[in-house]
Amino acid sequence: MATVSAASVRFASLKPASRSNQANGVTSGVMFVTIGTSKLSFHSLRSSRFRVHCAAKPETVNKVIDIVKKQLALSDDTSLTPESKFSSLGADSLDTVEIVMCLEEEFDISVDEDNSQNITTVQEAAELIEKLVLQKAEAA
Repeated sequence: MATVSAASVRFASLKPASRSNQANGVTSGVMFVTIGTSKLSFHSLRSSRFRVHCAAKPETVNKVIDIVKKQLALSDDTSLTPESKFSSLGADSLDTVEIVMCLEEEFDISVDEDNSQNITTVQEAAELIEKLVLQKAEAA
C-alpha cells in the first residue's frame, strides 16, 4: 500500500500565563506546544482484478498442470488454474522438489535451487520453464 505521511510541530507562545510563586517571588511562564500528524493512504494497486503476468504458452501451462496432477495424485476432474498454489493443493516441500524434478525431465532443463524455491504456483513454474528453455536455446 502506498502511504504518504507528514508530521508537523508548532511551538507557540500565546501570551504566557503568569503565576507568582508566593515563596520566592518567581514568575513562571507557560508555553503551549502543538504536535500534529497526518496520514494519507492510497489504495493499493494490488487487487484480484489487477494482475500482471508474463504470459507463458498455454501448452507449457497445460504440461505443468498435468505433471502437478500426476505428482500429487489429483483426479483428472480436479480444476487447476495458472494461479493454483502447490501448497493449497496439499503439496509439501518434498512434493514440490519432486514436481520440479519431473519438470526438469519433461522439458530437458536444469532448475537451480534458488529458482526452485521461488516456484509456488503453476504460472511461476511455466514462466521459469520458458525462461530456462529460451536460455538453453540461446546458449546452443
